[in-house]
Amino acid sequence: MNDTLGIALIGCGTVGGGVARVLLAHADRVTQRAGRPLELRRVVVRDPSKSRDPLIPLDIISTDIHAAINDPGVHVVVELIGGTGLAKRVVLDALAAGKHVVTANKALLADAGAEVFEAARRADRTVCFEAAVAGGVPVIRALGESLAANQVTAIQAILNGTSNFILTAMAEGGKSYADALAEAQKLGYAEADPTLDVDGSDAAHKLAILAQIAFGVAAKPHEIARQGIDTIEAIDIRFANELGYTIKLLAEAWTGGHSHSGNGAKLSRSGAVPAEPTVALHVAPVLLRHTDLLAQVRGAYNAVLVYGDVVGETLYQGPGAGQMPTASSVVADLIDLGVGRAQRTFAAAKLWSREDRGFTVEPPERVRSRFYLRLQVVDRPGVLADVTRILADEEISISSLVQHEAEEEGGGPVPLVVVTHYASTGRFRKALDRITRLPTTAAAPVFFSMGD
Repeated sequence: MNDTLGIALIGCGTVGGGVARVLLAHADRVTQRAGRPLELRRVVVRDPSKSRDPLIPLDIISTDIHAAINDPGVHVVVELIGGTGLAKRVVLDALAAGKHVVTANKALLADAGAEVFEAARRADRTVCFEAAVAGGVPVIRALGESLAANQVTAIQAILNGTSNFILTAMAEGGKSYADALAEAQKLGYAEADPTLDVDGSDAAHKLAILAQIAFGVAAKPHEIARQGIDTIEAIDIRFANELGYTIKLLAEAWTGGHSHSGNGAKLSRSGAVPAEPTVALHVAPVLLRHTDLLAQVRGAYNAVLVYGDVVGETLYQGPGAGQMPTASSVVADLIDLGVGRAQRTFAAAKLWSREDRGFTVEPPERVRSRFYLRLQVVDRPGVLADVTRILADEEISISSLVQHEAEEEGGGPVPLVVVTHYASTGRFRKALDRITRLPTTAAAPVFFSMGD
């Protein structure tokens, strides 16, 4: 058929194999929903001799990226090799050759979105990237299309399934961080080197993309305030539970200048877009009340809570990674291209463009939050007075205190948990630095934001 949409798949690993299977095994369904046939015409791999899905015709498999991109029968290039080196070259070359691009590459978009999208506009082509954030959860489409009548005022999201699995195992299984991580690796939820997942980097890449769609801010991942989960211990899980909270690694963006997640949510629920056009961006462990929707997201699932000034609160939840969930989003983008919907949306959205939507990124030190602070202190008179004096010097008031007996016999250090009222991050960190240098502070303090 003359209206067939020809597809070149660059990379046929886990996700690429899933995309090929959906296109080939469900061709009738895909054709019906796209209004035209979607034909897989090229599959580019590093090792053609590797065993692959038997549905993939052997005569379309090759190692020649250039030939695939420049094939006149190919209209869409699907980039699934990942990273920011070769993948970027593939995407830019495909656009220059007049091909639309579908990608699941969060790192590429977060780091080089402006360059990629400018190249697409010059070529009058479209870039689709639903699978780049939250895998099978259609949050990109929700922000760009379904919530188009809204100004988004806050986003709170669990965007890394590895970290959420670890925290769930610690909270529900009583495991230590190390044991929970080992279990995640055994089950395939965590890489051998889990750094990008547990230090918040992966979530920061995804948040940078969401912030561009929702607010038009072009924040690089390294510009987003970030704290990982590797300092969380079983004692923090226990204290949080006693206080009525669950710890989650959240990626958050909220408007209004000086409020953290809970206050940002209240701003957005009021239905008013804040007058101050700033956006705070934050990836860190946050204490959420047990009744909070995101506190109830378990295991390796992702969830995105979006507040719009018209609609109010909406929640998107599902598998954030894996072969078929991610393939589902990639094929959905291909169907949108087949229908022509993606091209219209791309032209209207003006993502990563010079068009200023008026929002700037809030300096992290100005962001206000309540804080959970756990100290290990020498058990002697005057310690609590020293801590409260330092907090008072920085105009930080205390909401509650929790102190347990020493965990070791013989008068060892005792855990002391302080929950503050709202304070600026800058002033809290100044107080933290002074508390750390007290001779009675026996270990590095641990602190997290509070989500209310």
